[in-house]
Amino acid sequence: TDRKKLHTAPVGQVFRLRPFHLLVATGGGYAGYRKYEDYKLEQLEKKGVEVPVKLASDWEVALYKSVPTRLLSRAWGRLNQVELPTWLRKPIYSLYIWTFGVNMKEAAVEDLHHYRNLSEFFRRKLKPQARPVCCRHSVISPSDGKILNFGQVKNCEVEQVKGVTYSLESFLGPHICREELSFSQAPAGNSFQQQLVTKEGNELYHCVIYLAPGDYHCFHSPTDWRVSHRRHFPGSLMSVNPGVARWIKELFCHNERVVLTGDWKHGFFSLTAVGATNVGSIRIYFDQDLHTNSPSYSKGSYNDFSFISNNKEGIPMRKGEHLGEFNLGSTIVLIFEAPKDFKFHLKAGQKIRFGEALGSL
Repeated sequence: TDRKKLHTAPVGQVFRLRPFHLLVATGGGYAGYRKYEDYKLEQLEKKGVEVPVKLASDWEVALYKSVPTRLLSRAWGRLNQVELPTWLRKPIYSLYIWTFGVNMKEAAVEDLHHYRNLSEFFRRKLKPQARPVCCRHSVISPSDGKILNFGQVKNCEVEQVKGVTYSLESFLGPHICREELSFSQAPAGNSFQQQLVTKEGNELYHCVIYLAPGDYHCFHSPTDWRVSHRRHFPGSLMSVNPGVARWIKELFCHNERVVLTGDWKHGFFSLTAVGATNVGSIRIYFDQDLHTNSPSYSKGSYNDFSFISNNKEGIPMRKGEHLGEFNLGSTIVLIFEAPKDFKFHLKAGQKIRFGEALGSL
């Protein structure tokens, strides 16, 4: 009789899980499992073992997309803005440098105490001589990174990695009307790919560059060209590392991205910055109206902005000029028109640095 009363809740209430929490827990656990699988595949590739392509099923993609990566990326962005105490900066940045192999000798400011928060450290500038821009080739790498794929676009499909493709039209969106483009176009062809080619005898080429977390996070103009149009696709923020790109078909079409379209001396030219987990922020220096990873967005939508209507000549960009930045690693996709004798000077899987040659005529 002297014992205290133990108040208990019904078993059904104790184990009640809300659908959102269940999705987060399940999706997060599965994403962790996929990370482990990706790591094993990378180790096999390093040993020279050819890994067969195994694409995710629709339910696996839906499960991955159930993880609130957009919310997590915004939270990560807020955390990056928090000013660190001076005494804590060197230990945190040193751990990051050791983990991802960052070369701080290339940084314009090598003193780690100079960077007030993680965001400043991620967006660090390089010494002017650290990345000489190749003058002998017509197209250079816009960023540091790893070459995932390159070559001619065939049958309106683009390879994100070897053996895994995505639709050119789904990636770029509907064709921009002729009135918004400042250069002459050839008669429209039957396919979306043919409509992009403006000069007879030219071909459409692509190149995919993956930026790892330890890479230099700014990107630059890959050639002399003129930007006439911007298209922003809100979307998911799934990881874009090579393992996931090999697993999810049309991964780049699912993710948030900013497509810059214009022309260079050989016709159509585009550069697309693809967002990823913890990379909700994509910044284009000359576009102050662009706001990525917004809390309110419509699934499957996109918004356009024309630089021709606001600036008669569009936005001229010089080869090597600063163009934009990510908050962490992500992906750059180039799709452009060039004569048939255009040659890439690349190997799939190679590391490349901003300023080095991609290809030339």
